[in-house]
Amino acid sequence: MQRWKQYGGLLGLFAAFLAAGYWGFTATGGALPWAKRSAKALQRGVQDGGGALVDIGRGIVVAGPIRKGGMMLEFGAIVLVLVVLGIGLYVYVDRYGGFEDGERPAR
Repeated sequence: MQRWKQYGGLLGLFAAFLAAGYWGFTATGGALPWAKRSAKALQRGVQDGGGALVDIGRGIVVAGPIRKGGMMLEFGAIVLVLVVLGIGLYVYVDRYGGFEDGERPAR
Protein backbone atom coordinates (compact mmCIF):
# COMPACT_ATOMS: atom_id res chain seq x y z
CA MET A 1 0.00 0.00 0.00
CA GLN A 2 1.29 3.42 -0.85
CA ARG A 3 2.06 5.88 1.88
CA TRP A 4 -0.37 8.56 0.64
CA LYS A 5 -3.19 6.00 0.74
CA GLN A 6 -2.33 5.10 4.32
CA TYR A 7 -2.21 8.73 5.41
CA GLY A 8 -5.36 9.52 3.45
CA GLY A 9 -7.22 6.63 5.04
CA LEU A 10 -6.04 7.64 8.49
CA LEU A 11 -7.06 11.25 7.87
CA GLY A 12 -10.49 10.13 6.62
CA LEU A 13 -10.98 7.92 9.67
CA PHE A 14 -9.93 10.76 11.97
CA ALA A 15 -12.36 13.15 10.24
CA ALA A 16 -15.21 10.64 10.55
CA PHE A 17 -14.61 10.11 14.26
CA LEU A 18 -14.21 13.85 14.81
CA ALA A 19 -17.56 14.48 13.09
CA ALA A 20 -19.25 11.71 15.09
CA GLY A 21 -17.82 13.12 18.32
CA TYR A 22 -18.96 16.63 17.46
CA TRP A 23 -22.43 15.37 16.59
CA GLY A 24 -22.67 13.47 19.87
CA PHE A 25 -21.40 16.48 21.79
CA THR A 26 -24.00 18.81 20.31
CA ALA A 27 -26.82 16.21 20.48
CA THR A 28 -26.37 15.78 24.22
CA GLY A 29 -26.28 19.49 24.96
CA GLY A 30 -22.54 19.95 24.90
CA ALA A 31 -20.48 20.52 27.99
CA LEU A 32 -23.14 22.42 29.93
CA PRO A 33 -24.64 19.47 31.87
CA TRP A 34 -21.18 18.18 32.73
CA ALA A 35 -19.97 21.63 33.74
CA LYS A 36 -22.89 22.07 36.12
CA ARG A 37 -22.31 18.67 37.74
CA SER A 38 -18.59 19.29 37.98
CA ALA A 39 -19.10 22.69 39.59
CA LYS A 40 -21.49 21.21 42.16
CA ALA A 41 -19.09 18.39 42.98
CA LEU A 42 -16.19 20.80 43.37
CA GLN A 43 -18.18 23.15 45.58
CA ARG A 44 -19.42 20.27 47.72
CA GLY A 45 -15.86 18.99 48.06
CA VAL A 46 -14.57 22.39 49.10
CA GLN A 47 -17.33 22.79 51.69
CA ASP A 48 -16.83 19.32 53.16
CA GLY A 49 -13.09 19.66 53.18
CA GLY A 50 -11.03 16.96 51.67
CA GLY A 51 -7.95 14.91 52.13
CA ALA A 52 -5.13 14.34 49.77
CA LEU A 53 -5.98 13.73 46.14
CA VAL A 54 -3.75 10.63 46.12
CA ASP A 55 -3.02 8.89 49.39
CA ILE A 56 -0.27 6.33 48.84
CA GLY A 57 -0.76 4.89 52.34
CA ARG A 58 -4.23 3.60 51.38
CA GLY A 59 -2.95 1.38 48.60
CA ILE A 60 -4.28 1.39 45.06
CA VAL A 61 -6.81 4.14 44.42
CA VAL A 62 -9.90 2.68 42.70
CA ALA A 63 -13.01 4.56 41.63
CA GLY A 64 -15.80 4.66 44.19
CA PRO A 65 -18.49 2.80 42.18
CA ILE A 66 -16.11 -0.11 41.57
CA ARG A 67 -15.04 -0.27 45.20
CA LYS A 68 -18.50 0.28 46.71
CA GLY A 69 -20.27 -1.96 44.19
CA GLY A 70 -18.24 -4.98 45.26
CA MET A 71 -16.59 -5.33 41.88
CA MET A 72 -12.98 -5.39 43.05
CA LEU A 73 -12.54 -9.06 42.06
CA GLU A 74 -13.74 -8.36 38.51
CA PHE A 75 -11.59 -5.23 38.32
CA GLY A 76 -8.54 -7.16 39.48
CA ALA A 77 -9.24 -9.92 36.95
CA ILE A 78 -9.45 -7.40 34.10
CA VAL A 79 -6.20 -5.75 35.18
CA LEU A 80 -4.50 -9.14 35.45
CA VAL A 81 -5.72 -10.21 31.97
CA LEU A 82 -4.45 -6.95 30.45
CA VAL A 83 -1.06 -7.29 32.16
CA VAL A 84 -0.66 -10.91 31.01
CA LEU A 85 -1.77 -9.96 27.47
CA GLY A 86 0.72 -7.09 27.37
CA ILE A 87 3.60 -9.23 28.59
CA GLY A 88 2.61 -12.01 26.20
CA LEU A 89 2.58 -9.68 23.22
CA TYR A 90 5.93 -8.24 24.24
CA VAL A 91 7.51 -11.70 24.47
CA TYR A 92 5.90 -12.82 21.20
CA VAL A 93 7.15 -9.81 19.24
CA ASP A 94 10.59 -10.04 20.81
CA ARG A 95 10.92 -13.78 20.18
CA TYR A 96 9.36 -14.06 16.72
CA GLY A 97 10.08 -10.61 15.30
CA GLY A 98 6.57 -9.32 14.88
CA PHE A 99 3.29 -10.27 13.31
CA GLU A 100 4.22 -10.13 9.60
CA ASP A 101 6.23 -12.57 7.56
CA GLY A 102 9.55 -11.26 6.43
CA GLU A 103 12.98 -10.48 7.66
CA ARG A 104 13.49 -9.46 11.23
CA PRO A 105 14.60 -5.82 11.48
CA ALA A 106 18.12 -5.13 12.71
CA ARG A 107 18.43 -3.95 16.30
